[in-house]
Amino acid sequence: MMDAREILKFLPHRYPFLLVDRIIEIETDKKIVGIKNVSFNENFFQGHFPNKPVMPGVLICEAMAQCGAIFAHNSRGGMEANKVFVLTGLDKVKFKRPVEPGDQLRIELSCIKRRGHFWKLAGVATVDGKLAAQAEISAMEIDMV
Repeated sequence: MMDAREILKFLPHRYPFLLVDRIIEIETDKKIVGIKNVSFNENFFQGHFPNKPVMPGVLICEAMAQCGAIFAHNSRGGMEANKVFVLTGLDKVKFKRPVEPGDQLRIELSCIKRRGHFWKLAGVATVDGKLAAQAEISAMEIDMV
């Protein structure tokens, strides 16, 4: 399991762009399960439908991608100095229900394919066991400049 302090060791993201609060399960080279607690205090709610706040779908995808980066770093044995995973593609993205303040987003990813520095992951994001979003995520490891 990883809390926010541990996650910071795997991701270069910081507030307000760190979108993973905890990792509750990880199986090397197989799957990862992460949690994002969606608070009304999130800065994107100020402008994204202020009268009916909804988490932007692109940020749900970003939260899935961040879990994927943690998964990939963990599968490689940790984050290498000056290496970072970047999102290279999203396929089969579907949004099924809104994610609102007070929700807990559960993100589950499993590895579809891995070849060298390239990864393809299948992800689902749920709230209270109900599907909120799904996507196939492609990422690659690059040198951080």
